[in-house]
Amino acid sequence: MQTQLPVAQTITTETTAENRLILDHVSWETYEQLLVAFGEHRAVRFHYDNGVIEFMVPLEAHENPSDLLGLLICTLVVESGLNLKCMASTTLKRKHLQKGAEPDKCYYIQNEPLVRGRTVDLEKDPPPDLVVEIDITHTDIDKNALYASMGVPEFWRFNGSVLSIYQLEQDQYHLVDVSPALPWVSKDVIYRFLRQSKTVGEAQALRDLKGWIKQQLDSLDT
Repeated sequence: MQTQLPVAQTITTETTAENRLILDHVSWETYEQLLVAFGEHRAVRFHYDNGVIEFMVPLEAHENPSDLLGLLICTLVVESGLNLKCMASTTLKRKHLQKGAEPDKCYYIQNEPLVRGRTVDLEKDPPPDLVVEIDITHTDIDKNALYASMGVPEFWRFNGSVLSIYQLEQDQYHLVDVSPALPWVSKDVIYRFLRQSKTVGEAQALRDLKGWIKQQLDSLDT
């Protein structure tokens, strides 16, 4: 039986960072059919929240900070001796919540041993410890409420200039100054890395970041 899609509610005209399309009154079954129809290797990303679905196509101004923040997180975790499981934009969905998401980046850090070496099942496993979203243009999906309902402990949201770090407390996100997963890293370090990536190049910014991490670890040993 052919599924009939509802009429588009809004289409944004901004194309600097993301192209977005919102559809209303979309059933969970249609959402799952769209995931299958579009397949895994696609440019568009889906967010679903109680009948509202957003199609988002990321452009360069979106993908570059996404990749830089991903590189920063992986470097900080690995160089500090921790472990992680990178999930990239893996589809996270909970049918009973009627919510689904494909974040820019997501990671298991504290709970990495629980999901190491196997496919994650959110019906049994904890959600990722850290989710990162780049939202430079307006989105009609309440990302904070969406990830809070899924129980994601930490949520980073970057609007192209400001990084907001949220920690889950009593089922709601609260702004915090430092990452709960990386409490020894200030926002200044993150902003400096993003800024240097534009001025001296991404490779040099990464070398400088690793140098800074080594200094921090050496100071702990003395």
